[in-house]
Amino acid sequence: MATREVLIDGAGLLVSVDPMTEHDLLEVVEIEDLSGLSPWGWDAYHKELHSGADVVMLVARTRASGSSSQDNRAIAGFIISRLVADELHVNNVAIRAEFRRQGIATRLLDAVLEWGRCKGAGTALLEVRAGNTVAQRLYSRCGFQVAGRRRGYYSQPVEDALLMYVSLETSP
Repeated sequence: MATREVLIDGAGLLVSVDPMTEHDLLEVVEIEDLSGLSPWGWDAYHKELHSGADVVMLVARTRASGSSSQDNRAIAGFIISRLVADELHVNNVAIRAEFRRQGIATRLLDAVLEWGRCKGAGTALLEVRAGNTVAQRLYSRCGFQVAGRRRGYYSQPVEDALLMYVSLETSP
């Protein structure tokens, strides 16, 4: 997966989407914690990172436009997905609060959906908290539709999940 920096309009930020490395895991866990995701923690991310070819784990790195330094670029967010048979399961997506609503989550999601297409996935699936309308709008803008509800799926707090999907098959 090639890295390419893209200027985020109006934000003055250059964003690149890169494969996650072990060096990113502390920041990823911090973002997970600050975002209120169901906790995976460092060990689970580390295990997933080394689990094989059917996993894609990406980070979005930012730097101010005009800045020449590639060092100490902040991780603005991350995404974790796994290919299971011909389905791409989007497991976690999180963006630091100060970088939200700037298109970074869309860039991460687009990257994993394209990866899934290249790997032969016909569908992408995810679960989202029923009360997380902001994430639901993001997923809808990316083509996802609600397919069902999983009662009591989340804990801390207990909440239903909406199951959402999007077809990755291209028209002939």
